[in-house]
Amino acid sequence: MRQRMKIFRKNTMAVLFLIASALALAVTAAPVAQADKAETPRSVFIIPSNPKEGCDPFFPNSNRAYEMVAAANAPAGNITSLVLKGFSGSQNHRLAIINNHTFAAGDTGDVITPEGRIHLRCIEIKTNSAVIEIGGQRHELVYSNKP
Repeated sequence: MRQRMKIFRKNTMAVLFLIASALALAVTAAPVAQADKAETPRSVFIIPSNPKEGCDPFFPNSNRAYEMVAAANAPAGNITSLVLKGFSGSQNHRLAIINNHTFAAGDTGDVITPEGRIHLRCIEIKTNSAVIEIGGQRHELVYSNKP
């Protein structure tokens, strides 16, 4: 009986060794093909320009969304009333002061002018000028030391 147990154990160990070897060869021989990294689709949101195109789901009786579209589509304000008054910040993080409003590169905001508010985006701050975007058009404001 003991002799049979020894033979059984040896055979069991041999079978387990063969199975482990076969698995190791199968894993190393056929690498798993990685899925192509597909680009994740981006959501597109369209703000309605009138009530027939849709409404704000949280405030269905509000006209705020239509007013925002009208303001975005309005012609750009008078650029001549924008003045680059100076610069601030460090060399690594420059700031431009346009009509008493401070902008960093990439900032957006409203600037008050005699004609009304102008919504602009600061694209780049150079040594002696600032590149801004108003209504999709780029303009460069040059700093002048004159008061």
